[in-house]
Amino acid sequence: MKKIFIASKNKGKINEIKSFLNPFGYEIFSLHDVHGIDDIPETGSTFEENALIKAKAVYDVVKIPVLSDDSGLLVDYLNGQPGVYSARYSGKNPTDEKNTALLLKNLSIAAEPERTAHFKCVIVLYDGLNERYFEGVCNGRISFEPKGNNGFGYDPVFIPDGYDKTFAELPSEIKNKISHRGLALRSLIKFIELENSM
Repeated sequence: MKKIFIASKNKGKINEIKSFLNPFGYEIFSLHDVHGIDDIPETGSTFEENALIKAKAVYDVVKIPVLSDDSGLLVDYLNGQPGVYSARYSGKNPTDEKNTALLLKNLSIAAEPERTAHFKCVIVLYDGLNERYFEGVCNGRISFEPKGNNGFGYDPVFIPDGYDKTFAELPSEIKNKISHRGLALRSLIKFIELENSM
């Protein structure tokens, strides 16, 4: 059985990735399965750099192909913030709730037409020699208050284009079809299918 390692401790992210990879018969591991890998500082200035930093650090320990992603929310009114700082937007000891509260505070005077945003996800597959990148973008807008109980991160305040509900209100099947990570994962799956057919 082929093995792949997801460079994350985020259970929501791990489950989302597993739902895409399970049909391919991979034995899937994550940072919950190993000890000795501390939090990896995301010192890159782009999503691509941060994804590769994590992938290489984890590969050095586990020595099996690593899937790593970096993603974030880019809000037009805030000149692309929080961007690569999405997970730690609220500063020390960030939580999803603190990050979302700060985002809504920073958008408090923004009218609905000014609340446009997009999620971006970059996934890297790293095998010790080669790195392959897969990207997904989902456009939408920021709601005025959190709604819904599904998902994680900024899902309760992000309304994707073409919908009137937040990611956190949508069923996971719909979210996985349209989300930034879902789009990036579908690109990865196309690559895996091509590799398996050779």
